[in-house]
Parts: sequence; C-alpha cells; structure tokens
Amino acid sequence: MLATIIILLISAALFVSGKVRSDLVALCALLALLLCQVLVPSEALAGFSNTTVIMMVGLFIVGGGIFQTGLAKMIGGQVIKLAGTSEARLFLLVMLVTAMIGGFVSNTGTVALMLPIVVSMAAYAGTSSRRLLMPLAFASSMGGMMTLIGTPPNLIIQETLATAKASGAVSASLPDISFFTFLPVGLITLVVGILVLMPLTKVVLTPKSSEKSNKQGGKSLGELVKEYGLADNLFRTHIGPSAKIIGKTIVELDIYRQYGVNVIELRRSAGHNKFVRTVNQQLASPSLMLQQGDVLYLSGEPEKVQQLAEDFAIKLIDNHTDEIEGSSSNASLDFYDIGIAEILIMPSSSMINRKIMEVGLRNKFNINVLGIRRQNEYLLHNLGGEKIHDADVLLVQGAWKDIARLRTESSNWVVLGEPLQEAAKVTLDYKAPIAALIMIAMIVMMCVDSIPVAPVTAVLLAAVLMVITGCVRSVEAAYKTINWQTIVLFAAMLPMSTALEKTGVSAMIADFIINTFGASSPHVALGAVYFATSIMTIFISNTVTAVLMAPIALQCAIGIGVSPIPFLFAVTVAASMCFASPFSTPPNALVMPAGQYTFMDFVKVGLPLQVLMGVVMIFALPLLFAF
Repeated sequence: MLATIIILLISAALFVSGKVRSDLVALCALLALLLCQVLVPSEALAGFSNTTVIMMVGLFIVGGGIFQTGLAKMIGGQVIKLAGTSEARLFLLVMLVTAMIGGFVSNTGTVALMLPIVVSMAAYAGTSSRRLLMPLAFASSMGGMMTLIGTPPNLIIQETLATAKASGAVSASLPDISFFTFLPVGLITLVVGILVLMPLTKVVLTPKSSEKSNKQGGKSLGELVKEYGLADNLFRTHIGPSAKIIGKTIVELDIYRQYGVNVIELRRSAGHNKFVRTVNQQLASPSLMLQQGDVLYLSGEPEKVQQLAEDFAIKLIDNHTDEIEGSSSNASLDFYDIGIAEILIMPSSSMINRKIMEVGLRNKFNINVLGIRRQNEYLLHNLGGEKIHDADVLLVQGAWKDIARLRTESSNWVVLGEPLQEAAKVTLDYKAPIAALIMIAMIVMMCVDSIPVAPVTAVLLAAVLMVITGCVRSVEAAYKTINWQTIVLFAAMLPMSTALEKTGVSAMIADFIINTFGASSPHVALGAVYFATSIMTIFISNTVTAVLMAPIALQCAIGIGVSPIPFLFAVTVAASMCFASPFSTPPNALVMPAGQYTFMDFVKVGLPLQVLMGVVMIFALPLLFAF
C-alpha cells in the first residue's frame, strides 16, 4: 500500500512540475508498480488493450479523415456563420453543440468528432484554439450527464440502485433512474460550466508563441502558384468526340516541340456519381494515351495554346464551364494527387550547363519542370531548351511519392521547404461526402442499441473505411494522425486504478468516509462522498471510480436513513466532472496535444471549476432528488 501511495504522489508531483514529458512519467510509474511487485505484467499492460484506449486510436484516424477531407472546415464554416466575429458567441456554440452531441454519443467520440471542426473554426475566426479545446472536452462530459447513455458512471449508478432494490437493501418504492432522469443535472452542470469557463479561459489560456507564429520554413503551395504566376498561364482543353488526338500518346503528338506548350496534367472521369466527385488527376507522362472526355491542363503562350486547340479540334474551356460533371468550373491547380516543389541547383550539380530536356528528370523521377527562378527573373515558357545555371531554382511537378524521392539526389539539388508537410495540409474536399457518411454511420452504430455492434468496433470500422476510401491519404498518413503521446499517457495510467484497488487504498478511503461522516447531517455526508469521488477521479478513471464509490455512497445513505438517489448522483457527477487532470478522462487527454496544454493548465482552469461544481451540486442534488 505504501509503495503505491508513494508512486502516486511522485507521479502527481512530476505531472504538476511539467519538467518531464507526461507520457514518460506515466511509463515510469507503470514500471515502478511492476518493480515493486504491486502489479503483475498482465495487470500493468492491460491498459494498452483497454477498449477505450483502442477506441481513442481509431477516433484519431476518423478525426484525421474529417480534417483532411475538409469536412471539418465545411461544418465549422456553417457554425461560424451563426457566431459571426464574436468570440463569446463562438464559445457558446461550441459548448452547446458539444453538450448536445455528448448526451447521445460517448464523450470520447464527441471530442474526436468535434476537435478538427473546432480547430478549423478557430483558425477561420482568427481566435486561439486553446480557448476552445479545453471547454470542448469539459462540455462533452457535461453533455454526458444529460442522458443515461451519456457516460458509463450513469449506467453504473442505475445498476447499483436496481440491484439494491431487488435485494431489499432499499425501498422498492424509490423511483427508478430512467433515460432522462439525468437531464436537470446535466443542464445545471452546463450552465455552471459556461459561467465559469467563459471568463477563466480568456484569462488563463492565452495563445502560445508557437501558436501565434507557426509559419514553417518554405513556401505554401498557394504561395508558389502565386509567385510563379502559374494561374495566369493555365489553360484547360476538353477532348471531344471529334478531337484528332484520341488514342494517341503525349510523346506521339510532340506538343512541346511543335507549340512550346507544356501539358501539365490530365483529369479523367472515373465514372459518374451524383453524390461524390470522381475525377482522377494524372501527370501527363509520355506514354499516357488520351481518351474522349479527358481534360488537359496546359501552360504556354495564349496564341500557341489557341493554335494547338484549333489544329487538334479540342475545345478550350472557359471559367464558367465545368470541365467534368461534379468538378470546379475554375481553372486551378489542385494538389490532391499531384504536387509541386522547388529545388535549388547545387554548384557541384552535374546538371549545370545542360538543357532541361537533356537531364532526364521526367524519365528518372517522373516529374515536370514548370518554371525556373533565376535571381529575380521567372522563366515559364520554352523551358525544354533552357540551360540550367548554378543557383537556379526549378519549380517541379509530380506525384507526391515522386516528389518525396527528390531528396535522394542531395548532390545535385536541395529540396526547399517541406513539400510533404504542405501536401498533408491539402484538403481532399471531393472526399468530404464519403467522410460524412462514414462519420454518420459510426454515430448511428454507437447510439442505436438495436444494432449489434460494440462502440469500439464501430470506431475501428470507421477508421479502416477512412483509409480504404481515401479520406485519409494512406496507411502511413493514418498512423501520423494518431497522437501516440496521448495514447501512452492514458494507457499507462489506467493500471494505477488497479493498484489502488488491489492494495486497499480505495477501501481505506471508503472506510474513512463512512466512519467520519456517516453519522453527520445528510449534506455533510453528501459533500464527503462527492469530494472523495472527485479526488479519486483525478488519479483513477471515472468508470473505475464510479464502480468503487457507488456501493460506498449507497451504504452511507442507508446508514443515515435517507434516500440513496442524491448520493448515487453525487458519485456519477463527481466522477464525470473531473477537470483538474488531463488523464482522468479520455476527452481531456484527446485535447491536450492539440491545445498545447500542460498539466498545470488543467489545474488552473479545471480545479476551480471542479470545486465550484461540487459546491453547487451539494445543494442542487437534494433539491432535485429529496433526501
């Protein structure tokens, strides 16, 4: 018992200090419990197979899909229309919408779904996401108090009361705890939360310097397009049924040599679907055979592009015509599958004084050269015959996987900036309807009891579908959406509750409450149960705390001779309203990295709210459920 208490206290001190990474502290605490033989390996590692932890992994991927398809931005944009430019209105909308969803979806799922949306909303509104993400986590817990299924502690106290009535331990005439019995309690917690968090987050959660200036080295894709004037020299042509180039390859047509026009990319319909945009982007490789319905993106002088269109009987598309049904009518470079990057030619490069058409960039790397920046001059036309100079910067285009390969030629050039990081920021907006369907299906499976699918199964299915359907670019991209620090932190701290229960620390706390406050007034005993549960939840998961404290609360009420219902509600509210620690509930852990929060941020904001919530509940619960 002593070893467990010492490990717990040291861990708490290190969490508060913030000088050691929180996930490292959690792992060290886990190892200490193993070395002291408080836990056996199977108990210590159980957290890593816990369904909540696995669900968190899946939800990170689902959230990544929602973000990468631009669905988060779309939803956030609609909410922004309601909030306008008011940060207070935006705060209220986040709290209310999250609480409403949290009443029917697990708080973990609610936060994972809302997190990318709130980040997009904050960026769009020009406010700090730090002021919204912690309230988001807290609101999901408050929303969970509104219905029976909102959070596991609610189900635990319902089961505890039903068992006590069946055994005759309490009167069978006591009212049952039904689906919406929790609603008045949830509304009170939400009102208290809004009134406390609105001023507190503004004072405590100020933007970090890294958030204020998170501009990365290198240029964004949009900046490159603007700098080189690519949009000014971009033309689209549609290959109709009478076109003379159907069935021919780019190399056969010899477009560049004849007209000085670059074929930048080809877009081809992959079928027709009224709900989902089905257009493939392809690099215009020499062997690519042209088909009816293809759209070619060309770069060159307007007169020569016009001549090419007339010679081959292909149609120039204006900016008011959709190139392919379901696509944009504006001629613009999209970077879903094909990207651009700048490479700086090194003095030792073997390419110097050789023409671009001679160096074999297309053959070796499958990339095109779209432009050359030479000092303050930008060259965009007739590039094939242009000789490469020392310190030239080439703007190249290719599939993202081919651009990634450019870093292997460090002796010839240096890739400027972080093009792959920029690629990750490109939203796959044509996949947004698919991401929305996956998200809705996941929510339905989690909410409807008649569907025989466990919540963790629904989440994992949704995560896999996000990858298979391309809402997340690849399996590697899916892994990158997972914040492993959060997963390790939460999984490593879960066995602490097992240790506290196994060594008798939890029983000791329960005995102390009964012996000290059992004979006191109902309000004092209720307060003791509430705050004991609240303190335990800082270090133990809320579900485990509710399991431990519900029977204790029941016995306290029976010993005093009052209704156990307010005591049981004190347990579920205290277990669910734990805001002072980032690892007490999954929602807190989920927002910690995204909001760049420290342990002390949760203490500064969450502890006052947690204490005030307890004071309000000690007086409110007896009014709602009489002693």
